[in-house]
Amino acid sequence: MNAVSITNVAVLDNPALFTSPLQFEISYECIAPLKDDLEWKLIYVGSAEDETYDQLLESVLVGPVNVGTYRFVLQADPPDPAKIREEDILGVTVLLLTCSYIGQEFIRVGYYVNNDYTDDQLRQDPPSRVLLDRIQRNILSDKPRVTRFPISFNSEDDDKAEEGAPEPGQAAEADGPKEPTMQPFPHTQIR
Repeated sequence: MNAVSITNVAVLDNPALFTSPLQFEISYECIAPLKDDLEWKLIYVGSAEDETYDQLLESVLVGPVNVGTYRFVLQADPPDPAKIREEDILGVTVLLLTCSYIGQEFIRVGYYVNNDYTDDQLRQDPPSRVLLDRIQRNILSDKPRVTRFPISFNSEDDDKAEEGAPEPGQAAEADGPKEPTMQPFPHTQIR
């Protein structure tokens, strides 16, 4: 069982202009005290075909984390359009919100994002150069894709995992290795 569970993510100021900052109000619960900080990241996927266009918009450390419930607002600058191919600025892309503990990512929340002109005339007859100040970003916050990864939150878990690990040449348990799991995210709050 994970020591940290995200209980809600609210996308604030949505929809907004492409050039506006991004804001996420994140609520989470911790059921065991953690020795180190949690690292939260917000990543903008600049191209579906090439991850070199991905941009780390924000990375923050939050801690210390004791038992309890927490809430904070993660704010990030918009993606740098100079680092996105012009043909990829408009249309659908993805934002990834991740959380890691001691370098181990344990949750990833993905949101589809639609970038389009606010003006019908511009949508029907797009200009030859993209007009950034006329593009609206709409984060599709009602259907996030959540992936959870099993990690060790403390050294006692590491010791127990090593004790239960099969010796070389032995068969693994019937359950097999732990794989990431995709699950629905329990939130519908939109502001």
